[in-house]
Amino acid sequence: MDASSTASGTSRRGFLSLLAMAPLAGAALSACGTSGPGTTGGSGGGGGGGGKASWWYLSGDPNETIRKDNIKSWNSSNAQETIDITFFQNDAYKTKIKTAIGAGQAPTMIYGWGGGTLASYAAAGQVIDLTDWLSQNPDVKNAVLPASYGPATIDGKIYAYPNENASPIIFYYNKRVFSKAGISAPPKTWDELLSLVKTLNAAGIAPIALAGQSRWTSMMWLEYLFDRVGGPDVFNAIFKGEANAWSNADAIKALTMVQDLVKAGGFIKGFESITADSNADQALMYTDKTAMMLHGSWTYAGMKNDGGDFVPGGNLGWFDFPTVSGGKGDPKDTCGNPGQYTSISSKASEEAQKVAKDFFAKGIMSEEVIQKFIDSGQVCIAASAADKFAASKDKDFLEYAYNLTKNAPVFQQSWDQALSPATAEALLSNIDQLFSLSITPEQFATNMNATLGK
Repeated sequence: MDASSTASGTSRRGFLSLLAMAPLAGAALSACGTSGPGTTGGSGGGGGGGGKASWWYLSGDPNETIRKDNIKSWNSSNAQETIDITFFQNDAYKTKIKTAIGAGQAPTMIYGWGGGTLASYAAAGQVIDLTDWLSQNPDVKNAVLPASYGPATIDGKIYAYPNENASPIIFYYNKRVFSKAGISAPPKTWDELLSLVKTLNAAGIAPIALAGQSRWTSMMWLEYLFDRVGGPDVFNAIFKGEANAWSNADAIKALTMVQDLVKAGGFIKGFESITADSNADQALMYTDKTAMMLHGSWTYAGMKNDGGDFVPGGNLGWFDFPTVSGGKGDPKDTCGNPGQYTSISSKASEEAQKVAKDFFAKGIMSEEVIQKFIDSGQVCIAASAADKFAASKDKDFLEYAYNLTKNAPVFQQSWDQALSPATAEALLSNIDQLFSLSITPEQFATNMNATLGK
């Protein structure tokens, strides 16, 4: 990818300055859930039925139920503008939506994360330009925080409506397990983390939960380590497609550090076969099988929903990703996704497109939906959301996630969303091999250098 243009058409807009964001925080849609797809809609519940518009969405509570109720309420009040919704697990959705869009058979509303994938859709004319419509409807545009539009904006034009929740990646810990192992506080430095891993293994406790089969969960470790070791310029060079950017000395150091953590027994045995779609990594936390987990802020809601007394009983803690001695990154930097993004298919009929726009204006971030996200332990990117935190039972977590994002000098978008789809797939494949110790850091860098500019 060169600095001026790419095959995807994405503007190289100082990408990693997506944030110093305006106040924003929270959690994202669960990347996990039921065996999907399941459907509900405006015509007796059929996903392909009588709705005037369609929406594909991710399975997994609490957000699946929130959206089911949202669509049921919308359809009840908008009999002439009904919507069918179909649910898929995260990984299955990512495959199916690309196939459907390529075949001209996409749903009316396309759920996504912005960034490189959205840029590829925009370049191919597969999603409509929302810029003028949002300018003509400033109340709709301003209903979400301005900083959330970064990953939705390609060459100065907006191709998706930001909604739902921001999702910084958060380091969680199990207070019950820490107490059992005689650990008084979470680690503040990488060296402290490695020492704590030894302590936990000696006590017969798996240090860290990781759903390694899903691959993108492992990617979170590299996102943080690249930044902590080398600062944002390391990935910024990769994003721009600079030659041999993956071979940067700081990148090699970060890749080596994560393999050191694997070799030290940092992750639970068998992590390569654990999936995020099944919530198995979260279950390891709330059943006291592991001490820590690095994951999206949306998993707070998942653990609250599924973990019995674990969250309400005050057993879940959180802390900033550790600093690295001599590292160049700001300890306040974070990574994740600034929101979720819904586009409108250019292949949809004019009638269906109008339904989608009306839903953006009056339904997708209704006050009821905002409140349900907050009640489940998530922070919407709605401009009005922060006013509701104080009354929430999850106030401590919500304010932590809010401030983590608000105060981040750099909020780095998830790599598999920032990069082009082809590059992202190569990245995830090589991450899988890196964590299984089948390739060295240098081999990883060589393999990924071959994708630069693609």
